[in-house]
Amino acid sequence: MRQELLIEAGLNEREVRSIMILGANPKMKASELAKELDTTRLDAYNSLSRLQEMGIVTVTADRPMLFSSLNINQAIEHIIVMRKEQLTQILESYEAIKDEIYNDAPKKDLASNEIADPKFAVLKERTNIYSRLTKMAENAEEKLIISLGQYGILHLCRNAKALEAVNTAAIRGVVVQIITHLNSRTIRFYSELHNSIEVRHANDLESLGFVRDQSEVIQFLNIEENPVGRGKDDAALFIESEHFTEAHLRLIDTIWNDAVLYDKAVKRYTDNQITDPLRLTIGEGSFLKNISEALDFDGEFPEKDTPFDPEAFFAAGKEVNIARRKLAEGKLSNLKVLGIDIGLMLRQVGNRVGQEIAFSLRGLENDIEFLDEMMDWWEYAGLGRLQYDVDPTFHVKVGLSHPPTDDPDALPMWEMDDGIIEGALIKRFSKNPNIVIHRLEGSNSENDLWRYMIHHSTDEP
Repeated sequence: MRQELLIEAGLNEREVRSIMILGANPKMKASELAKELDTTRLDAYNSLSRLQEMGIVTVTADRPMLFSSLNINQAIEHIIVMRKEQLTQILESYEAIKDEIYNDAPKKDLASNEIADPKFAVLKERTNIYSRLTKMAENAEEKLIISLGQYGILHLCRNAKALEAVNTAAIRGVVVQIITHLNSRTIRFYSELHNSIEVRHANDLESLGFVRDQSEVIQFLNIEENPVGRGKDDAALFIESEHFTEAHLRLIDTIWNDAVLYDKAVKRYTDNQITDPLRLTIGEGSFLKNISEALDFDGEFPEKDTPFDPEAFFAAGKEVNIARRKLAEGKLSNLKVLGIDIGLMLRQVGNRVGQEIAFSLRGLENDIEFLDEMMDWWEYAGLGRLQYDVDPTFHVKVGLSHPPTDDPDALPMWEMDDGIIEGALIKRFSKNPNIVIHRLEGSNSENDLWRYMIHHSTDEP
């Protein structure tokens, strides 16, 4: 009886049997299902494809793909709900047509108002994924955005058809943008891109994917670890949906705006320097509130207009002018009153210097050798003294030539100095998920103001 209901709903006998088999035996390969159905694997795939479109069968992104299904009762209920929704849409469309006819208004093209159903497909192997990219580039009308992670430029340039299609799209006027993670091994491959293609570098970008216009997205799900491998284990999800593409583009725009122009980022490898723009945080909180309090103004205006009183007006102006003159005395403490944190800014500058030191020493594989070199630089620059110890866990002791002072108007250069060691350690060890760095107060002696604990997650507590 239940099988007959599914057949009456428009399914054929093989599709009904597929539901019964998969419902009782989830995660089957197509070849296994074909054997149970006593049919060819192609026929099994055809049935599975239609049932997937209906939302009855799901598939994993494994290789080989594994199929599962709703059980027969769930399938019947699913089709009933789906048919009700379809009937509701037909009724709504019919009502719209009736209203237009009765109002003697010109008919609208209903098809143009419909939102296309989202479509997706799981793509296996790198060659198939880049074949799809080729089609996207050929069909691109306005924009093609390509995310290449760290080694994706290798894959693109080794697929001659995809590279040609991307360059051709750029030549015919499509805006092609590439966001990537530059690497000394891959930097030479970017010369194969058309000169109109804009390339930007993002430090932490690892993902690969492509976006065409406002309609299609490819997002890699699995990437072979070997950057020069054939990509047999690569997998990606192809999604055709305007809503999803729009949301994906907003995410990419955020990364794109924070990324560094290619010409500046490439200096890392040509000049061995980090020349990216340094964005500083000058403070936090309400700056309006800070300056109002500094000017002794509570921010509250009278509810009603009051008669003009010249004496009160000039007295208030005199008080404000005194406060303004006091703020303009050139003391650093005045900046703090306004919410501007010079110490934070100097620490960020120090972090950048430390990052550059770690970057210049990236060729040293041994961490102790790296620390020795960094300590030599620190002492030679006259910043103080660094030491490392292993008790209770591996850590670096920080000694500063110019330690902190209680003078509120002293330039807090110690923040920059300490920021250098902080930035260098974080840059060196941040890529290792097993290492955690904590900054703790030291013994407060001249050569042990702070300690950076370099804790390995496999260490015993």
